[in-house]
Amino acid sequence: MHQHTILSAGPDDVTALNQLVNSAYRGDSSRQGWTTEADLLGGVRTDEQALHAMIENPNATILLYKIEDQLVGSVYLEKKGDSLYLGMLTVSPELQAGGIGRALLARADLYAREQGCRTITMTVLSQRHELIAWYERRGYHQTGDTRPFPSDDPRFGLPKVPLSFIVLEKDI
Repeated sequence: MHQHTILSAGPDDVTALNQLVNSAYRGDSSRQGWTTEADLLGGVRTDEQALHAMIENPNATILLYKIEDQLVGSVYLEKKGDSLYLGMLTVSPELQAGGIGRALLARADLYAREQGCRTITMTVLSQRHELIAWYERRGYHQTGDTRPFPSDDPRFGLPKVPLSFIVLEKDI
């Protein structure tokens, strides 16, 4: 059994984090896992500038999942009032379906409680039915709210099809 740790990201983690997130969501490498968005979006999922801003946000943290000091998973958490926003849950494509995502969600639940949050919310592309079902099996439910995809901002990717988000929520 390999030794794993979950800890908060710092500025020195940005390059590895950028590589992990983009490899899991976009491009050919993402097709090794089941969470790819490559058929829906082109371009990059994030960049180092955006990740630095996330890390510097005093209301947010990025948790890193490392196996023997190698970054293999991450999740972005941002406190917004009495709710915690969860985004960019990422697991290395070749290690998906091995429990790392579930472990990061469990740590997010603990973090939400520590921050005094009552709910965890997230947005998921409405076209990602298998991902929505995965979150629902972990206690999240659809709120009925939708959000437009920022199709005019290449920082979020270049849509290949019309996209929108649905909002998922979990009570803590």
